[in-house]
Amino acid sequence: MSVFVAFFAWLSGIVPAPAAIVLLTVLVRTALLPLAVAAARGQRARARLAPRVAELRKKYAKDPDRLQRAVLELHAREQVSPLAGCLPGLLQVPVFFLLYHLFSRDELSGHTLLGAPLGGRWADALAQGGPLGPSGLVYVALFALVAAVATYTYRTTRAQMDALGGESAAPGMGALFKVMPLMSFATLVTVAVVPLAAALYVVTSTTWSAAERAVLLRPEGGPKGGSPAARRSST
Repeated sequence: MSVFVAFFAWLSGIVPAPAAIVLLTVLVRTALLPLAVAAARGQRARARLAPRVAELRKKYAKDPDRLQRAVLELHAREQVSPLAGCLPGLLQVPVFFLLYHLFSRDELSGHTLLGAPLGGRWADALAQGGPLGPSGLVYVALFALVAAVATYTYRTTRAQMDALGGESAAPGMGALFKVMPLMSFATLVTVAVVPLAAALYVVTSTTWSAAERAVLLRPEGGPKGGSPAARRSST
């Protein structure tokens, strides 16, 4: 914790604290980029395995235990992990909590973003000037950005889940894959309840994730190499 505080103090001495948070986010996400690339490859691999998983579901439709073993064995042979895409997000959790605690400390809470204290929360902004006050407008802008990114993420995740047809998910994980598209909107709640510094980290990271998804999971080979649904709609 002390090392992190010292590093952030050094960084915020070079650039304003909000910019330091954005730079810190970029550094973290850049370090995690190899995992994100691996996760994207894993998702493409799961899409490729979907027809074979569908065959296993038909073959072992009356034997759920055997089906689960067969799907897990298939994933193991093909070196595909259903949870590989979760690793980049999980590894960001420590940095998020470090920022949360950092800006809960009185000696570091004097930094602001357009007049809104980085150590404050949305409830503080509402109490001090309402939703259209100086601090409230900062949150309005953040909420608008998060809502736009969450909507994009929701639509792309749903499209990817529909393309997979749920067939590549390991048995017992169907509920998780149904909930995953909705998790993007949980960022709105996070931004509303955590200190603004942590919220800025979350918003920056979420925006990075959306851009990363657009690049890493873009259809291969353009319109001709897109999904079957996209090819059908173009004919």
